[in-house]
Amino acid sequence: MKLIHGWKRLAADERGASVALGNFDGVHLGHQQVIDDARAAAGRLGAPLGVISFEPHARMHFHPEDPPFRLMNARQLARTVGALGADQLYLLPFGVEMASFTDRQFVEDVLVAGLGVRHVAVGFDITFGAGRTGDPGAMLRYGAEMGFSVSVAEPVGDSGGKISSSTIRDSLREGHPELACKMMGRPFAIEGVVEKGRQLGRQLGFPTANVPLVDYVAPRFGVYATRTRKADGRELGGVANIGVNPTTGLVEPRLEVWLFDFDEDIYGETIETDLVAFLRPEEKYASIDIMVAQIHQDAAQARAILAAE
Repeated sequence: MKLIHGWKRLAADERGASVALGNFDGVHLGHQQVIDDARAAAGRLGAPLGVISFEPHARMHFHPEDPPFRLMNARQLARTVGALGADQLYLLPFGVEMASFTDRQFVEDVLVAGLGVRHVAVGFDITFGAGRTGDPGAMLRYGAEMGFSVSVAEPVGDSGGKISSSTIRDSLREGHPELACKMMGRPFAIEGVVEKGRQLGRQLGFPTANVPLVDYVAPRFGVYATRTRKADGRELGGVANIGVNPTTGLVEPRLEVWLFDFDEDIYGETIETDLVAFLRPEEKYASIDIMVAQIHQDAAQARAILAAE
């Protein structure tokens, strides 16, 4: 898959795709339906399959003061849509210029003049353009006028209602990673560079890899059974705390994962950790000894959960 930043002065082989358009934060089952629609059109047209997203997310431009909310970073997005068969991922920079485009300008300048789209697949609830004035009906009209076909995906849901990125975030904040997994079609995962901390865990017998949450939505603070992937392809079970470490000294919210049966120096490496199951809330203990005993209980529970999957 080819990663393309922007829409201006593209090469001929970077234009003319059947594209899925959206923010695609989490690439949940509803997003996957939009991509499926674009794939079907690509097959009919003999065109490449493209996915259009925005970096940073528009919400980060308009509401920079909001708490972090992302379900995935750009690298995870690229891997996920690549696995779904995309030939091209267009990461369009969202800043003052993009925010100023009317819905017509966005279609004319970005989709048609820039990307030369042959088909645009959108979700039933998409909005685009300054003031969010564009909607699926507008895209259908622009397509008929400017020479590209359009498909509009219907809502995808389950017994809990419509699947959305907001619903997934709520599930994570409430401590239900299994519900997030069901809506996304894969576990929610935190990716980041392992930072060196105080190495207290190593001194206590359970070395942890510490990863800051940065722009990710903060799941419910507490302890999780996890699976972690290293850059070399190895996958390791573990138990992790997400929170501020109230017993040993408050820190910025972060992931601290104890990788089972593993003892290598991975400072500076990038790892990706799936949240498999929520075990218990984060607590402040009266002593380090009590905390250590609880962590070993958590590890035993996490091993049992992972072995049963």
